[in-house]
Amino acid sequence: MPSTPIAVLADIHGNRWALEVVLDDIRRRGIRHMCNLGDCLYGPLDPAGTARILMELDIPTVRGNEDRALLEDASHHPDSPSLAFCRSQLAPEHLAWLRELPFTAVSGNCFLCHGSPRADNDYLLWEVAAAGAHRRLAATIAARLAGIAQPIVLCGHDHLPSLLALPDGRFVINPGSVGLPAYRDSSPHPHAMEAGSPHARYAIIVLSKTGIVVEHIAVPYDWESTAAAAAENGRADWAHALRTGFAIEPGNERRT
Repeated sequence: MPSTPIAVLADIHGNRWALEVVLDDIRRRGIRHMCNLGDCLYGPLDPAGTARILMELDIPTVRGNEDRALLEDASHHPDSPSLAFCRSQLAPEHLAWLRELPFTAVSGNCFLCHGSPRADNDYLLWEVAAAGAHRRLAATIAARLAGIAQPIVLCGHDHLPSLLALPDGRFVINPGSVGLPAYRDSSPHPHAMEAGSPHARYAIIVLSKTGIVVEHIAVPYDWESTAAAAAENGRADWAHALRTGFAIEPGNERRT
């Protein structure tokens, strides 16, 4: 396997300001190869500016569940103010770009998905029960990845940096979220995902003959101004998460 560093992005959620700082950090390190695990534009921030950057980058990118939501009929999400905001900001060419994104992809030795190979809204590394979210056993995850030949599986969706070694020798990596460090969700049961700080996150992978090196990066940026933009666009819950890295207290659980 070549010792070429790869920068892995996920869950940008229209946070152009975080994306710009992450890309500056990647370029400063001299990394030329990148991939993106989806949920690119959705959020009360700057979806159009984010789309412009990603379209110019033209890196391997898969579709996230909230990329898909932007393309679905409005009746699927009748009470989603952020979805309406995004649609008001995005041009036809932005939506056309989203429409062309694949559900999964292969890039070198890596298999790319947003949630899991089964569904874009499925947590691969986490099980959500009535008591909250807990990590799945490695053997269970390996079984869910049966038939995938690549030695590295890259996933996003839960927004939390992770590196998991599977019993069969494969690795599963979540780079964390570039643009949204925490959220609450009510489906399938109420739960919170919280990175614990407001930094923009991504991962660097180096593949070599001796193994895999994974570095999870947390980059500071102007999250106060970003939180102010979210609040101005009607999302106090996003503003709290962007400013703190923790989800707002129960009562505002919806991600949409």
